[in-house]
Amino acid sequence: MFRHKKIFDYNGLYPLFFTIVFILIVIQYSFSTLDAIFYDLWVRADITNSWSDRIVLVPMEEESDEFLGETYPYTYATHTRFLQKVLEDQPLAVGYFSQLQTPEYQVEEKYFQLFKNQINQFIGKNGSFRFATQLDVWGEELPPDELKEFGFSLGILNHDNLYFAKDDVVRRSILNISGEDSFHMYMANKLRMTFGQPPLESSSVWGSYYNREADAIFAMFRYATNTFNTSKIKSIPYHRVLVGNFPRGFFTNKLVLIGPQYLANSGDFSFTPFNKDTQIAPKLNIHAQIIDALAREKTIFEIPAIVSDIFAIMLALSLSFFISRVSPAKGLLMTITMLFSVFILSYVLFITFGLWLKLAHIILSIFVVYYIWVPFRAIGEYQTRYKFQEEAKLLKQVDNLKQNFISLMSHDLKTPVAKIQGIADILSIQYQNTDEQQKLLSNIILSTKELNGFISSILDLTKVESQNLQLNKTAKDVNKIIDDIVVRLKYEAGQKNMLIETELSPLYPIEVDVVLFNRIISNLIENAIKYAGENKTVSIKTWDDADWVYIEISDNGIGIKPEDLTHVFDKFYRVRNDSSHSIKGSGLGLYLVKYFIELHDGQIVAESQFGLGTKFTIKLKNK
Repeated sequence: MFRHKKIFDYNGLYPLFFTIVFILIVIQYSFSTLDAIFYDLWVRADITNSWSDRIVLVPMEEESDEFLGETYPYTYATHTRFLQKVLEDQPLAVGYFSQLQTPEYQVEEKYFQLFKNQINQFIGKNGSFRFATQLDVWGEELPPDELKEFGFSLGILNHDNLYFAKDDVVRRSILNISGEDSFHMYMANKLRMTFGQPPLESSSVWGSYYNREADAIFAMFRYATNTFNTSKIKSIPYHRVLVGNFPRGFFTNKLVLIGPQYLANSGDFSFTPFNKDTQIAPKLNIHAQIIDALAREKTIFEIPAIVSDIFAIMLALSLSFFISRVSPAKGLLMTITMLFSVFILSYVLFITFGLWLKLAHIILSIFVVYYIWVPFRAIGEYQTRYKFQEEAKLLKQVDNLKQNFISLMSHDLKTPVAKIQGIADILSIQYQNTDEQQKLLSNIILSTKELNGFISSILDLTKVESQNLQLNKTAKDVNKIIDDIVVRLKYEAGQKNMLIETELSPLYPIEVDVVLFNRIISNLIENAIKYAGENKTVSIKTWDDADWVYIEISDNGIGIKPEDLTHVFDKFYRVRNDSSHSIKGSGLGLYLVKYFIELHDGQIVAESQFGLGTKFTIKLKNK
């Protein structure tokens, strides 16, 4: 017979095929904006980096203009007095970002020469001085010709505005342009050599790469601190230095960077990973961060995209394998766990080894797996659940048929069993029988009695399982019920030379179903008579407190082994030992006893020591 195969077989190759196809599509596209979000997050969360405190910033700003009565870039007379104050403190190096102009007046020429002489004297004492030049539409903004001899290098910031995230954030430093080291690289090497470290080649910097179009070498760098954290980066306004308002040794053995920082000029500020919404990071601070990062080799190596793509595919296949074998809820938990694991791995690589693992393709691949596999898995779960529901429905119908059949059969059996017992009683009483005949009749009567008890247990079980058992509670003195049962069972106990002792404390009447309560007590006492053995004693005690009525039925018989004791209330369970294997029973008695007691909101506990006896304690609500 032809059978239609399900197209959406969640255990088949369909979801795997779709997963691979979508991942191959995903890795063809760049998601730089998402990568930048995580890169900036790692920069901000870098707990291993710290500011080295080897750089001091001297910003020229509106406050200095107002104090000096001049405007940027100030006169050479002002710069001469300023430089004198700085150099007296014996700094390590001085870097000028100021756009100094060629002097136009004789007085300015005089101070211009004094400015040059101060620089020459500083260099003669093994100091380092350099101008940081900028680029405009006409090219590089060079210092005046007579100042070029002191050295100049491009000190520009690289903004991600043409590639990567295209958000104008400064994440990379320029190390070398057209074969010439940048201002940052030059100053970083000066710091390194001063502290006994070898200078770095721009091409050997960790994570550096060459861009042919720009003819420059770049490297991503790690910010040591928030660029607007003035508590860590030492900074002092230009006019305060000019008047000597700073502590002695403030500039000693430090790299001093001088440059403009005007709030009115947006060109003096840039975006950083710490502030991408507003331009609050002064460029002078960012220059200091770059120099410090290069001097301490705190740059970032970008792991090749092919590595992250292969990693993404491997994780996707692994996640697919696990999701295909667990429930959707566990699949979601595994997906979340894998995402967090990837985040932690990327962060640890970043802060520990300076390795940047791009996360965009990896994260998107994990989501692709989840959103492909979980629906397929859910379809499979639904199909399985529907199958189980149909099977359960069928089993319920069969169970109902079984219960109806058992109930009908039990009722139908009661009549012929009663007839057999009645005929046997008549034959036993009204006719003269030989000893052998009387023995056979007694066996018939006993067997019909056992069969009748078994049928009653089956009928009770069908009522229990069909939840068709209703309580008919009335207020009764349980001691009176127990006494009646003891009187009825004394003959049976006497047949085995057993004694039934009672110690019944006075009790108030409580609400019980008399029929079921009779079944409970009778079953427990009959069990004690059956299993305790000959010449034993069955003890029955009752007492109460404010909340409960207690009934204890115990014997000093053979007892129950620990492995059997935990199952005595199980349905159809019978204790098997040498002394009880010949005793007939259905295995339903204690199961029904426990059920009937719980219907009364009560409890029953069994205790036994093998060879010493068994005790059952019943608790019923005292009301």
